[in-house]
Amino acid sequence: MMKFPQFSMLPFLMVVVMLSLSGTTLSHPHWDFLHCLSLRLANYSTISKVIYVQNNPSYFSVLNASIHNTRFSTPATPKPFAIITPLKTSHVRSTLYCSKKHGFQLRIRSGGHDVEGLSYVSEVPFVILDLLNFRAIKVDTKNEVAWVQSGATLGELYYAIAAKTNTLAFPAGMCHTVGAGGHFSGGGYGTLFRKYGLAADNIIDARMIDVNGRILDRKSMGEDVFWAIRGGGGNTFGIVLAWKLKLVPVPAVVTVFTVNKNLEQNATKIFHRWQYIAHKLPDDLFMNVWITKVNSSQVGTKTVQATFRGMLLGGVDELITLIQDKFPELGLAEENCNEMSWIESVLYFGGLPLQSVDILLDKNALPTLSLKAKSDYVKEPIPESGIEGLMSMFLEEEADNAVAMIPAFGGKMDEIPENELPYPHRAGNLFEATYIVQWTKEQNAESGKYISWSRRLYSYMTPYVSKSPREAYVNYRDLDLGINNINDYTSYEQASIWGFKYFKNNFKRLVQVKTKVDPMNFFRNEQSIPPLLSPWKKKGN
Repeated sequence: MMKFPQFSMLPFLMVVVMLSLSGTTLSHPHWDFLHCLSLRLANYSTISKVIYVQNNPSYFSVLNASIHNTRFSTPATPKPFAIITPLKTSHVRSTLYCSKKHGFQLRIRSGGHDVEGLSYVSEVPFVILDLLNFRAIKVDTKNEVAWVQSGATLGELYYAIAAKTNTLAFPAGMCHTVGAGGHFSGGGYGTLFRKYGLAADNIIDARMIDVNGRILDRKSMGEDVFWAIRGGGGNTFGIVLAWKLKLVPVPAVVTVFTVNKNLEQNATKIFHRWQYIAHKLPDDLFMNVWITKVNSSQVGTKTVQATFRGMLLGGVDELITLIQDKFPELGLAEENCNEMSWIESVLYFGGLPLQSVDILLDKNALPTLSLKAKSDYVKEPIPESGIEGLMSMFLEEEADNAVAMIPAFGGKMDEIPENELPYPHRAGNLFEATYIVQWTKEQNAESGKYISWSRRLYSYMTPYVSKSPREAYVNYRDLDLGINNINDYTSYEQASIWGFKYFKNNFKRLVQVKTKVDPMNFFRNEQSIPPLLSPWKKKGN
């Protein structure tokens, strides 16, 4: 009879005991996966901190802790067989090895903000690799660089930078609970992107595990792969553990502003004029417009409000002079403006109280709702009649918690070639428009009417947005654009339906990179880049 070394069998026996006590019954592949993983972890004290199966008392708290779209936290939502929360790189490699060996799809989660839930939901047997413990950040102000692990949030990154300096920053998104890994893998932009480009434009190295378990940096992965992971979407080319960032200079004082205009205050005409101006303004100035439904001055009635917000890398006098000269229609006054530090501006644009930057470390500072998102790029000004129709849709019942977020492009974005990174939406865009409709978890039974509203809005915008392809932003994933066959062969032609919307002609190069680094398509989801040849095609299916 073969004897196993005692140190090797103990972790697996501990899993068996824990599952037996909880009444869990597992099929053969599930046992095989746990057996494989427990042997490779080789320490039973680690297992309780790393492996969470469904009968574990902490399973659902770990699962739900990073779900930021409660549309995908219903009883009917498919659940992972296990959630793996690695503490070190060897745990990641072990999870990858055992998932491949025993037929589990791997979904990789950093912050849980994937708006279609692709980082934590699958229709086939799967496990989640949750990088919540990979949150280390090292800021080097002397060399103006930082290393950040993929599980860190943008808020944690900003906090770490500001703890060292008030004159360096990083040009990434405005929501502090977004995970760095997912955000960077789709491009990522925020209040500094007209000055410095995308987050991905300012990544200078990375540490990744490929499908064969090799640990790679920029040099060893090669420039094609390094290009692909900076904007080509997550869960496609490998598991990026950490990113090296080039920090960018900011003044000690920036100036932010907000001006609200509703329909009765000529919001339509002012937004119409904004389209001709905002993208041409100096790149030190960020501007966006949010369109929402609000209470009217008449009791019991609603109106639509355009909120014009922005930030200048400079003082208030310079800002007012600039806006009064270039965009007097806005009526910007000193009382609309506030001077503050860059890190305080992160709180301002994130909708957070300005009292303490410590709130950037709180993942639960913002409410969690159900939502559907869609996105567009606009290359020609929308006529006033088109804006009027857009505004009117926000008066509909389903739009009580809807928003159109519209950042002006131009500046640095006009200078970067569209094939520089997978993200192609550069010169020629006046602005990007993201449409988000939200509802409470208790309203999930009525989710269809809210999703239908978002689709009607998207349809209405068709004449006014980019064409051939109708472009979209991969960080606001939209499965309405098309999906892969998740457990079958997906042709290049099928994936091109959604792929060219996100990546334009860069999709071709992404497919070539995928074919080289993951030809068997292990890393996949409903909108991951497919290889040209796949295991199913090779089988003749």
